[in-house]
Amino acid sequence: MPVVVVESPAKAKTINKYLGSDYTVLASFGHVRDLPPKDGSVDTEHDFAMIWEVAADSRKHIKAITDALKTDDHLILATDPDREGEAISWHLQEALAGSLKKGKKVERVTFNAITKAAVTEAMKHPRQVDMPLVEAYLARRALDYLVGFNLSPVLWRKLPGAKSAGRVQSVCLRLVVERELEIEAFKNREFWTVAATLVTPRGQEFEARLTVLGGTKLDKFDIPTAEAAEIAVQAVTSRSLTVQSVEAKPASRNPYPPFMTSTLQQEASRKFGMGAKACMSAAQRLYEAGHITYMRTDGIDMAPEAVMQARDAIKARFGEAYVPASPRMYKNKAKNAQEAHECIRPTDMAAATDTLRLEPDQKKLYDLIWKRTLASQMAAARLERTTVDVGSADGQVVLRANGQVVLFDGFLKVYDEGRDDEDGDEGRLPQIMEGEPAEKRAVTPTQSFTQPPPRYSEATLVKRMEELGIGRPSTYASVLTTIQDREYVRKDKNRLIPEDKGRLVTAFLTNYFRRYVEYDFTADLETQLDDVSAGERAYRDVLARFWRDFSAAIAETADLRITEVLETINEFLAPHLYPLREDGSDPRICQTCGTGRLNLKTSRSGGAFIGCSNYPECRYTRPISGGEEGSVDGRVLGEEDGQPISLRTGRFGPYVQKGEATTEVPKPPRASLPKGWQADTLTLEQALALLSLPRVIGPHPETGALVEAAIGRFGPYVKHESTYANLPDVEEVFTIGMNRAMEVLAQKATRGRATAAAEPLRDLGLHPDGGPVQVMPGRYGPYVKWGKVNATLPKELTPEAVTLEEALVLVAEKAGKGKKAAPKKAAPKKAAPGKAAKAAPVAKAAKTAPKTVAAKPKAAAKPKATPKPAAKPRAKKVAATS
Repeated sequence: MPVVVVESPAKAKTINKYLGSDYTVLASFGHVRDLPPKDGSVDTEHDFAMIWEVAADSRKHIKAITDALKTDDHLILATDPDREGEAISWHLQEALAGSLKKGKKVERVTFNAITKAAVTEAMKHPRQVDMPLVEAYLARRALDYLVGFNLSPVLWRKLPGAKSAGRVQSVCLRLVVERELEIEAFKNREFWTVAATLVTPRGQEFEARLTVLGGTKLDKFDIPTAEAAEIAVQAVTSRSLTVQSVEAKPASRNPYPPFMTSTLQQEASRKFGMGAKACMSAAQRLYEAGHITYMRTDGIDMAPEAVMQARDAIKARFGEAYVPASPRMYKNKAKNAQEAHECIRPTDMAAATDTLRLEPDQKKLYDLIWKRTLASQMAAARLERTTVDVGSADGQVVLRANGQVVLFDGFLKVYDEGRDDEDGDEGRLPQIMEGEPAEKRAVTPTQSFTQPPPRYSEATLVKRMEELGIGRPSTYASVLTTIQDREYVRKDKNRLIPEDKGRLVTAFLTNYFRRYVEYDFTADLETQLDDVSAGERAYRDVLARFWRDFSAAIAETADLRITEVLETINEFLAPHLYPLREDGSDPRICQTCGTGRLNLKTSRSGGAFIGCSNYPECRYTRPISGGEEGSVDGRVLGEEDGQPISLRTGRFGPYVQKGEATTEVPKPPRASLPKGWQADTLTLEQALALLSLPRVIGPHPETGALVEAAIGRFGPYVKHESTYANLPDVEEVFTIGMNRAMEVLAQKATRGRATAAAEPLRDLGLHPDGGPVQVMPGRYGPYVKWGKVNATLPKELTPEAVTLEEALVLVAEKAGKGKKAAPKKAAPKKAAPGKAAKAAPVAKAAKTAPKTVAAKPKAAAKPKATPKPAAKPRAKKVAATS
């Protein structure tokens, strides 16, 4: 009975329904291996070899597949039909290498829709894993790792408060920041228009706009002021008007192509305000339930049988007139359209939304996909556009009216695309005949101002990324999520606004790593990766060329001092940081002391602010956004005991203080604002509560020692003697009672007690000298245990694949390294070379696959023997990888 592996349980359930009891369908729950988040996972000195690690959560899924293969000789990898799906299949094949003994058959199948017909047809046409697609994945993963784990630490050291940088993420962030800079630099310009409400001899009204004044055609800014507008109004009202021409032209509107990933995300955002992540989550569930085709695609073509189904559904629902004479064919115009997949469409064209039981978000999205797909194969809408010119006999004044009427709605009966910037629709005009008079009912001037470019929404940002060739269908949602999760960008009313932190990161990268945030460079790199997918370029050549220049750019920043970086960013962001003052004075002169110069500064807690160069004599500070009124330093909240309670800003952020520093009291009572409390909304009551900490809850019922609540460096806590227990919420510090405190302290004591009773992952058998040999879970990964000897399991040996013989070698080597008495029976140690040779089949696939499993079993048994001298310690932050 073949074992079929897919990514998710939902997909497995649907496929199992189609394949029946003749197959065992299991889920891998996504990727089973990844690069460990530490230095050296991509070895740039050894042909970019990669070390992979099975995720802790994935071990049980690998074990389930391994157990199934003990009785079945046929493994079918049925992951998604794109690059990521191919990579998951390859990882599964590599991770299961120890279970895929001679005689086991491994095959790969793909299907674009999870329907019975598509799945059963795919099973008839198996193939092997597509290595060019895998190599494209390896190149992308290596590039993302190299950027994330080399550029992010530079940010942490040179720009306190920055969290990470990524190959695509940083370019996307630059788009948002530069749009905001455009908006801030924009100077609006006044202009006026003049419109008239005219009446036909039959008493029907219509609107017309002034287009010719003084015999000259008007441009946008030809009426710049109210005075000029009034002159134009007088010119119109003082003349009799006659209809000079009526021109009606037929027009047509063709339907939009069916959805691909980017256009689906854009339209879901426009129509429902749905973010890219939410859109793809709903689409994923629709796909796994078999309702739509695969949702990560650059393609807009449709399978011939689907086109015919759509035409039949249109005819049945709307009639013959709505079916065009021939099927519509679409070709992708997007830059670098490489994903060889069909468009996103329903798997059954006759299945309208009301016939399916769906969750609300899935229902909205399915309805959108179903209508767009049907509309794409419907007849064009037929329109009539009418232009009417009304003017004076002397030719000094002409007004124009435009109208449009739909003669046949065609595809508009089902669907019309939303717009990011709505314009007024042209309405229907009344009957107007050439030569007849037009009576003036009202002539109105309207003042307008040019508008700055709009902020990006997720929809328009995805559209812009697609136009520039940045990113791919599988990355759009994750990139948008990352820049928001990193707090570089926030979303307000569905528009993306850069945070100060995002501006600083962009300014740093633009000045010191300009090439790597350039749009053309990123798009060209995507093209190279597409070439790898097509088998036209070696992926290691792409990596080598990138790393040569990138590593040199990293090295050039080694001697940069933070003060240099801040001054560079000061100049780069000067228009934003120091806006011009109304009185024309230097915006960088401190208004508090009058002599100091304002500069960008960073605090130890991360983040940045504007401060005076005369610190500490002048303590003026303000946020980098918010203008000069943004300073909170010295604001008095009220009084207690005759002493002022003030809000201050220091090196570690805002804090409250009681009284003033004097010779007798050099350090008055102070308390920092906890995370989540905003300085601009802080009240006197909150300040007094902070200054009163630590708060005594009462004596411990058993020891009599005081139990206290306070806020420390790592957040809110309760304390009893030397025991500290964290609280989940700052507010609880001020309200917690003794019963709750005892509960929290008891939980801490339980967590602190030994958890040694860990269950072994596997029992391998008995050691020749007696005692069980087991594979145990450990904090730093699985290990082999025999008595008091613990031997770390090499990364290429999974707990499910390691044999007793291999474990004995590891135990013997570990025992030999220690100063403990080695077992008398040392035969396994002598047999190590032979045993290592037997272990070679585990990594045998590496001979034909790319060199990504870096170590041979013999070398992996001694991972600490050859440390790299060039390796530098890294902060324990996890860098972004996209």
